[in-house]
Amino acid sequence: MNVFLWILQVVLAGMFLMAGAMKLMKSRAEIASAQPDRMGWMEDVSDGTARLAGGAEVLGALGLILPAITGVVPVLVPLAAAGLAVTMILAAVFHSRRGESQAMMTNIVLAIVALIVMWGRFGDYAF
Repeated sequence: MNVFLWILQVVLAGMFLMAGAMKLMKSRAEIASAQPDRMGWMEDVSDGTARLAGGAEVLGALGLILPAITGVVPVLVPLAAAGLAVTMILAAVFHSRRGESQAMMTNIVLAIVALIVMWGRFGDYAF
């Protein structure tokens, strides 16, 4: 189970690190025009909202890995997973209101995976 949780943590961290870094480094217009079918929603949010989402994703990704590797405050791992789950639930609500069912389902799946990591790392497989 520990190996399974590590795999989930690494996959989640990679996905959130890439998505968050893109939101932090590129403009909303660049992101929306590069992937209009998946990221068109970026045109409808403010720069601050996009950067906030990107920052939360990057911090969450780092929180899934670094505390466990360094042994410094490892309780941050399940807290980071919980934060990412909340972020994805809010994103699912946002996409649901826009009628973007594919994006909403992606957010729900990511939230479930993050909740599994949270459950495992708060439970018997804590660091």
